[in-house]
Amino acid sequence: MLARVWSASIVGIDAVKVGVEVDVSGGLPGIVVLGLPDAAVQEARERVKATLKNAGFAFPMRKIVINLTPADLRKEGPCFDLPISVGILAASEQVSAHLLGDYLFLGEVSLDGSLRPVVGVLPIAATAEKMGIVGLVVPSDNAQEAAVVEGLAVYGFKNLSDVADFLNHPERYKPVQLDNTVETRHDGFLQTADLQDVKGQAHARRALEIAAAGGHNLIFVGPPGSGKTMLARRLPGILPALSFSEALEVTRIHSVAGLLKNRGSLVRDRPFRSPHHSASGPSLVGGGSFPRPGEISISHKGILFLDELTEFKRDVLEFLRQPLEDGYVTISRTKQSVMFPAQFTLVASTNPCACGYYGDTIQQCTCSPRQREQYWAKLSGPLMDRIDLQVAVNRLKPEEITQQPTGESSATVRERVQLARDYASSRFKNAGNLSCNAQMQSRHLQKWCKLDDSSRNLLEGAIRKLGLSARASDRILKVARTIADLAGDDDLKTNHVAEAIQYRTIDRMQ
Repeated sequence: MLARVWSASIVGIDAVKVGVEVDVSGGLPGIVVLGLPDAAVQEARERVKATLKNAGFAFPMRKIVINLTPADLRKEGPCFDLPISVGILAASEQVSAHLLGDYLFLGEVSLDGSLRPVVGVLPIAATAEKMGIVGLVVPSDNAQEAAVVEGLAVYGFKNLSDVADFLNHPERYKPVQLDNTVETRHDGFLQTADLQDVKGQAHARRALEIAAAGGHNLIFVGPPGSGKTMLARRLPGILPALSFSEALEVTRIHSVAGLLKNRGSLVRDRPFRSPHHSASGPSLVGGGSFPRPGEISISHKGILFLDELTEFKRDVLEFLRQPLEDGYVTISRTKQSVMFPAQFTLVASTNPCACGYYGDTIQQCTCSPRQREQYWAKLSGPLMDRIDLQVAVNRLKPEEITQQPTGESSATVRERVQLARDYASSRFKNAGNLSCNAQMQSRHLQKWCKLDDSSRNLLEGAIRKLGLSARASDRILKVARTIADLAGDDDLKTNHVAEAIQYRTIDRMQ
């Protein structure tokens, strides 16, 4: 007999509906899998055979042909274990087949018949709902993730026997309900990393607030122990909360990357990723035979923190240039091209020189001018042009180290950041997909960043003195627009532009 079960495969962060056709007919016993399966799908033959026997089902000792459609789409991963098992049971008349056309099946099976979670369930659930699928049958550990999608009945099961009983007696089961206590859970990291813990560093704190309000890229430059990393790790705590649509988009990326197996439903906290300086280019932008998102896409709508920036290989850092400008990255392979979103805020930290003490007020620098020049040569001009805020972080004075913190808390700063973002959102309501000032293009600057004569003369002087490119000058205007939003001003003023120019520390050093 022939049975058809619906499943799905991930392409990028989207899903493609896959048909699993199972034919049980006469001939020598054996299983053949067709339709461009990878090694994991091929291994499902023996895995499913042992699973069915151990779960108490009869495995048909006949010729079994499994065809995965469409035939020209590469199939990967263990998510086809469950649909293949259900297809064999339906084709051998051990379960009812009348629900198979309305439901989509996903899951990996263990040899004892239990179901293991798989990656990419959320984008598959979203695609299934658009295609008119009635329900989704997944391992219980994936149920809350899939239940985020409204209009789709999600059933979570712990073992294959329960799936078979559901197909034979669907009236006994009810869809999974979304657990709101899981959905709104936040990471403890953001609750402990409070900006109030920072002593001194008023200039750096102000830069953090501007970066959060406008989505601007930021780099801290200072000697060891000055607090660069501590400051950067407190930026997520002052960012506004993700909207539902943003949370759904971020969660889809994390689901495809395999970061949600035991997490629950939506990702509510903005991502904060901090790869080691030994990271490769593909690990940052994504890649693989079956392209998967890299660190910049996992950081989508959040923070990518590169500590000790100059320790990264220069060719690896150059991978960031295009995503920083476009907000997405395209991974091209021989048979497919996949686009991943990558709207992230780059935050970096580095020492001012190889020894780390150039410009320090206490310890003397031992680097020669040539060594300092070689040190900064690791960072290309085009990359530094794309970093809006370049902030010097100086060593704390002894009296600042011993005093109690007196700065504002993250919650207080976050309120101002939210007001500035709301102010910008009202300006962008008819401007397409803009969500923050850092995403503005030249036409937007001409409309919302008009300068008076005094401000224009100030900016022109800075361009000549610092040798700024057109891109760097545009980013000064974007920062000035954010400073004006924080002040609640409709028009750019001279003091806004002057403060924005002050955040070009590296340009002034070179």
